[in-house]
Amino acid sequence: MYKSVVKPLLFKLDAERAHHLVFDNLRRAARVPGVGALLRGLYDYQHPSLERTVFGLKFPNPVGLAAGFDKNAALTDELATLGFGFVEIGTVTPRPQPGNPQPRLFRLPQDGALINRMGFNNDGAPAVAARLAGRRNRQLIIGGNIGKNKDTPNAEAAADYLAAYDALTDVVDYFVVNVSSPNTPGLRELQEKKPLIDLLQQVQARNLARPVPRPLLLKIAPDLTDAQLDDIIEIAEETHLSGLVATNTTIGRGGLRTDAGHVTGLGAGGLSGRPLRERATEVIRYLHRRSAGGLPIIGAGGIHSAADAQEKLAAGASLVQLYTGFIYEGPGLVKQINRSLVR
Repeated sequence: MYKSVVKPLLFKLDAERAHHLVFDNLRRAARVPGVGALLRGLYDYQHPSLERTVFGLKFPNPVGLAAGFDKNAALTDELATLGFGFVEIGTVTPRPQPGNPQPRLFRLPQDGALINRMGFNNDGAPAVAARLAGRRNRQLIIGGNIGKNKDTPNAEAAADYLAAYDALTDVVDYFVVNVSSPNTPGLRELQEKKPLIDLLQQVQARNLARPVPRPLLLKIAPDLTDAQLDDIIEIAEETHLSGLVATNTTIGRGGLRTDAGHVTGLGAGGLSGRPLRERATEVIRYLHRRSAGGLPIIGAGGIHSAADAQEKLAAGASLVQLYTGFIYEGPGLVKQINRSLVR
């Protein structure tokens, strides 16, 4: 029904408008008595063999929703009915910000891809924390993806990450430090070895000072060289990270079926979806091999089918996340992957 009826209607709308329409309708539907149970019956799939314990957390299944879909933790209760093993909210910054000017989200249907330059649009960490504190479903594992505000200089970035960490630490189960989005000017410069070590050491020191530290992960770009990936492994070990998220969107545009002139006309932004699948898997495989399997990895990038998810897990990922594939394939993809894993 999604692919034959709902998706064609949504794809006639501007991509960001369609996103908000889905949010509004799912929220309204969930308020109707019995709808939550109906959605769980349709999309949730439970089996003991799906359970995973990763960086000290017990996940009911390994399929999560990536950051960027529910930036403001506005729909976590509703998303819990769709079968996800975990949901990562954000990217959240300390202060609210509107993000980049619209339009800033574009579909490439021929490629099963999206280009976005959202720019960390969010309500700010205090508002997101308050929303999470009031959620009904306390069983769903929530990840908090944090970043810096656009107007914060890189030299002062650590203060932003610490502020976001402090605001969210009581309401999320793990943290992801995002320095790999291509849509905040200068942000990816923080992926360089020295500034990244400095940043992570400060956040980790705050984290480890808590009575119950949260698992702390780093989200990396698919555009890093092997030498840079080697640096990431060293940094992860030196700063005692719990794991990595591989990967974010790419600034590359190679191998697309969509007309090159049309793609160029859309402008800058991160590319996600099917064109990212192979490179994301390569990064996961490289990191897993070079770390001798000692560094848990959440695999993301181009998962549009059960086979795509299995490919990421076989390459060394402990968990996987959906974003673009969820938009193109619909909520049934979560159940499809989990059933395939059980088989």
